Amino acid sequence: MWHTRAVAKRLHLLRHAKSSWDDPDLADRVRPLAPRGRRTAKRMARHLEHAGIRPDLVLCSSSVRARQTLERLARAIPEGTPVEIEEALYAAGSSTLIERLRRVPPEREAVLVIAHNPGLQELALLLAGRGPDLGRLAEKFPTGALATLAHDGAWTELRAGACELLELVFPRELP
Repeated sequence: MWHTRAVAKRLHLLRHAKSSWDDPDLADRVRPLAPRGRRTAKRMARHLEHAGIRPDLVLCSSSVRARQTLERLARAIPEGTPVEIEEALYAAGSSTLIERLRRVPPEREAVLVIAHNPGLQELALLLAGRGPDLGRLAEKFPTGALATLAHDGAWTELRAGACELLELVFPRELP
């Protein structure tokens, strides 16, 4: 009997860019990006383009800063890519995030999630069983950082240690 090996799925976890604290009375979910965050998000868009990262599904938190990060990435996201803005991703923990990812349609090969810490960092650490940047990831996952993981199974099979951390990019490392 012939078996075909599944093509590795790619999971790109992007923490929203730096938010503004200019108005301390503003509710957390409506805080916009700071000027530094806007610049970082544009640099991350260039990185996505140059690295050939082409998600075929984007899942984004409903917070203003996450949506503004997404807006600045638009040029790097292939036209026609489904984008889902989801309230449940706002301040979601790793268990909520993994459950959402397990519902990704099987034909989707590369998913970009734009959300928040500590949930994103916890998810990346939970899923990544190997990879040269695991130590760095455990230390911090700053605003605007991108973790790229590979998974050889179906989205429904995501579990602890099932992925490889391929790349961890911090905003300060980008040109």
